[in-house]
Amino acid sequence: MPDTKQSRFVATAVAVTLGATTLAACGSSDDGTGARSGPAKLTYWTWTPGMDRVVDLWNEGPGKEQQITVTVKKQASGDTLVTKILTAHKAGQGPDLVQAEYQALPTLVSNDAVADISGEAGDAKEQFAEAVWQQTTLGSDAVYAIPQDVAPMMFFYREDLFEKHGLTVPTTWEEFADTARELKEKAPDLDLTTFSANDSGLFAGLAQQAGARWWTTEGQKWKVGIDDAATRKVADFWGGLVREGVIDNQPMYTPAWNKALDTGRQIAWVSAVWAPGTMATAAPDTAGRWKMAPLPQWSGDDTVTGSWGGSSTAVTTDSRHKAAAAKFATWLNTDREALAALAKNSGVYPAATNAQLSDAFSEPPGYFSNQPDFYTQAAAIAGTTAPSAWGPNVNVAYTTFKDAFAAAAKDRSDFGAALTKMQDDTVADLKKQGFEVAE
Repeated sequence: MPDTKQSRFVATAVAVTLGATTLAACGSSDDGTGARSGPAKLTYWTWTPGMDRVVDLWNEGPGKEQQITVTVKKQASGDTLVTKILTAHKAGQGPDLVQAEYQALPTLVSNDAVADISGEAGDAKEQFAEAVWQQTTLGSDAVYAIPQDVAPMMFFYREDLFEKHGLTVPTTWEEFADTARELKEKAPDLDLTTFSANDSGLFAGLAQQAGARWWTTEGQKWKVGIDDAATRKVADFWGGLVREGVIDNQPMYTPAWNKALDTGRQIAWVSAVWAPGTMATAAPDTAGRWKMAPLPQWSGDDTVTGSWGGSSTAVTTDSRHKAAAAKFATWLNTDREALAALAKNSGVYPAATNAQLSDAFSEPPGYFSNQPDFYTQAAAIAGTTAPSAWGPNVNVAYTTFKDAFAAAAKDRSDFGAALTKMQDDTVADLKKQGFEVAE
């Protein structure tokens, strides 16, 4: 990787504190602003269901007035979409707009696939919490996307079974462990929850809550802190519960996991604000029996949560209409009508703070009809989300997590060794890509 490219990306990385500036993104249009005269026809790659109905509001309203038409092209999510974006960019055939998960933005920026739209974002920053906005700026003055949705983590539990077994909702992780032991003593066939390694975002969010910052920079070098004290604390905690046998060690989203939730064999789940949709499918027979509470804390004085998911809307460097694309991205994620449509048609929990308590969230999810204040609590919890720190090879760290931690969970072996493997593989990949890495 050429030094100029590395310097550009490291200078815009999360946690940069020296005020370094970035080089201009490539692919700008003739006048340097991304503006083109005449009508603009834009293509938007997204996986969000119902997005075409939301985009229709734009095309029939603001877009029609400004002669900016957007066409939705449905895509897969995750690494599949990132790979497709990068492939299209190398061929100079990328779309105008892409939906990008926050952890994917550093990879897209390092490959010059998304544009800096700071000149077109206006006062959009005021609509979002600082920790959320930071994920789209990567610690710089640039703006690489407009936040779309967030996924603050929470604790979900079967209220009726907690009462039946005389359990108290844990407010600290120490209490969480004690609750798992108490339940196992009272009902050996039941588990409080499971440790699952088939979705890396869960572990990343738990580490984030504990204060981990997996990717930071030292000058022009990347520093990988996956095996830091905060993350090791999380790994040791969950690994200890698995080895002790007081929680299950099976993966989520399987038929067996669905059945465990639906029959009450597993009575709690550490998840995020999007959980009701998953639970309605996985455990339909238990609707109305669950409650949501804040995530347990490492200290009784703490009030912080992690994030499990979330995405943004980015403008690509291949777009010939960057200013027009930025207008749409801003409208999509800040306009009241657009946000209401996203909630109604797509089930999106908005990143915009003023929308989290809008009329669209005046009623709880149907699955949690017994908890009228569900979204009021969710908004309060969202405001306590800890900052995150992503790097250019999240996919490598996540893949190693799935392999190493899945094996450790299955064997009930040392989670610390799995964490070291995750650290080593991530560092080795950065060096292989040509990045300088601080030891």
